[in-house]
Amino acid sequence: MSSPASAVNAAAADPAVGEAGFGFYVHVPFCVSRCGYCDFNTYTASELGAGVSRDTYAAIVRAEIRDAAARFAERSGANDGRRPKVDTVFFGGGTPTLLSAADLSSILAEIDREFGLADGYEATTEANPESVDADYLAELHDGGFTRLSVGMQSTASHVLKILDREHSPQKALNAVQYAHKAGFAHVSLDLIYGTPGETAADFEASLNAAVDAGVDHVSAYALIVEDGTALARRIRSGQVPQPSDDVAADRYLAAEAVLAAAGFQWYEVSNWARTEAAQCRHNLLYWEGGHWWGAGPGAHSHLPGVRWWNHKHPSTYGAALAEGLPAAGHEVLTDDDQYLERILLRTRLAGGLPLSLLRSTGAAAAAQVTADGLAVIEDDRLKLTLRGRLLADAVVRDLTS
Repeated sequence: MSSPASAVNAAAADPAVGEAGFGFYVHVPFCVSRCGYCDFNTYTASELGAGVSRDTYAAIVRAEIRDAAARFAERSGANDGRRPKVDTVFFGGGTPTLLSAADLSSILAEIDREFGLADGYEATTEANPESVDADYLAELHDGGFTRLSVGMQSTASHVLKILDREHSPQKALNAVQYAHKAGFAHVSLDLIYGTPGETAADFEASLNAAVDAGVDHVSAYALIVEDGTALARRIRSGQVPQPSDDVAADRYLAAEAVLAAAGFQWYEVSNWARTEAAQCRHNLLYWEGGHWWGAGPGAHSHLPGVRWWNHKHPSTYGAALAEGLPAAGHEVLTDDDQYLERILLRTRLAGGLPLSLLRSTGAAAAAQVTADGLAVIEDDRLKLTLRGRLLADAVVRDLTS
């Protein structure tokens, strides 16, 4: 089997890179404290160990961006003959906004220097409400960011307490107003539903607050209890009840009702936008089969036929980067792998799954899920109904079995 570096170099030389869009994901693994439900690759100050600092992190990520650019040296047929233009950049975490606005902007500028940001690019960062203020967001906007995604989760204080979120409900709404004042073209609020103790009225209040805040995008996700998290331990010990699938379904229907009435349209099962321009183009790049480079500890990347992932701990990642590609492992994607992913991702989109992508068994299954009322066929595409959205995972299993 090829080494990660040789597989990545070969994929980077493929002229197909960027044909369906090219993006950068930048992982910022720092958090002030760990939320009880979170199993992301994040670290508090006490978990970082020696040799890792938020103060030096931006410089390390910029070094990976330069290394990434060098790996496109053999590529031909696009732009300057080597590197694809970058359509979208997404900073996730962790809490990216624990870095200074100058640090985040310097990483974005490095991507522009080494690859070039395409005309009309999208640059998003996630933000925890307590980590930003008006001056910070103004500096971030001046540094080239076009989109902000604020983790509100809920406006109910008792729900935030269960989730171990440290901000008050009002701080998330303040962050939205700061972003608008700073000139951000697009602002999103993230919600979590189905938290133990959340009532239907709690969630409806959160939805209405998001609408009233004037954002143009809302993401709403059912709470998933991940093994190894503090929340999972509390549920096992009986301190809080297990989330209910039936309640989650009811919450999803409420989200669709409130957001649709306010002029939002769903474009992916868990995402709604007021306009097409407000849709998250970076996530669409993932869902529609584009390519991206993931920089930072634990970040995943995808180029034609290969996926790889970086070492998780920041100190291990930094040491590996000093020696070359900081990959902990990779996989060469088979035709079956790529088929499964195309069906899995595109079925979840409002634009639907092109029937031409289905194999014969999948075509038969498409007829059945349509007969069952889980989807309709329009313009030679299979599109989920509202009921089908509630059962999207089951639809995908049928289409790929």
